[in-house]
Amino acid sequence: LHITSKFGFKAAQKSSALPSKASYARCLFLTNGITIVLCKYFSSNASVKNISSLKQHVVAIIWFMDQVKAAIGKAAADLIQDGMLVGLGSGSTASYFIQALAARCKLGLQIQAASSSAASTLLARETGIPLVDIDTLSKLDITVDGADEIDPAKRMIKGKGGALIREKILAKMSTEMVVIVDETKLVAALGTSPLPIEIIPFAYKATERHLHAAGFKGNWRLSKENKFYITDNGNYIFDIVFNAPCAHPENDHTKLKLIPGVVDTGFFFDIAGRVIVGFKDNSITVV
Repeated sequence: LHITSKFGFKAAQKSSALPSKASYARCLFLTNGITIVLCKYFSSNASVKNISSLKQHVVAIIWFMDQVKAAIGKAAADLIQDGMLVGLGSGSTASYFIQALAARCKLGLQIQAASSSAASTLLARETGIPLVDIDTLSKLDITVDGADEIDPAKRMIKGKGGALIREKILAKMSTEMVVIVDETKLVAALGTSPLPIEIIPFAYKATERHLHAAGFKGNWRLSKENKFYITDNGNYIFDIVFNAPCAHPENDHTKLKLIPGVVDTGFFFDIAGRVIVGFKDNSITVV
């Protein structure tokens, strides 16, 4: 619903190009699960009452957003220079950067990369990006990654893809972290999206009790099999849901880190360098 409010059906329908079969199939897979919810939400709109018509609208919107992500991914890849050690972020937007970087590597760009997740490592290998063992490095030249939310002070919430700790490690060991987001990720204050925190499995019920006692509510992240989602580090993720935007996110981060069992939070402070933002009118801004 947030996506449609930002991009709208009309904007999505303006594109004359058609999505690839793979992209279209992925969109259909995504829309099948939300069709009923959207039908209820838009039940008063006669133009989208038909489920088939609604799917076409949602497919168009998701595909349109994919084009925005591809554009900002390419813009970030164009910043990479020969000889750089590059950190690869995780998530859907970062995957477009990885693919654009791979295309440049095929054209002769000489770099080495380190990945923040098993999924990004797999994509890098499949696309031919040369990888280096992260344990042989103490610093990186640049890391490119997305964000779930980013505010005017460039504070972020990250971790929707489950790799928040490794993403933070790569970002902090980089000379610069370049953030790539579409305009729907820009917020006045953090807290609209859930805040992921990584928690060790040992005595997780006690950790949950401490979270509730400190005033933090939320849900354990589950896998498609309805079991605990397991991070690449072997931990659980608890997604905190805020009743209102965070007035002092740094204070919330400190409170959470003091709870035994909490490894780290998805808050990212004083890390972002340049931020590449893609807009629905196909423009790109670097902040």
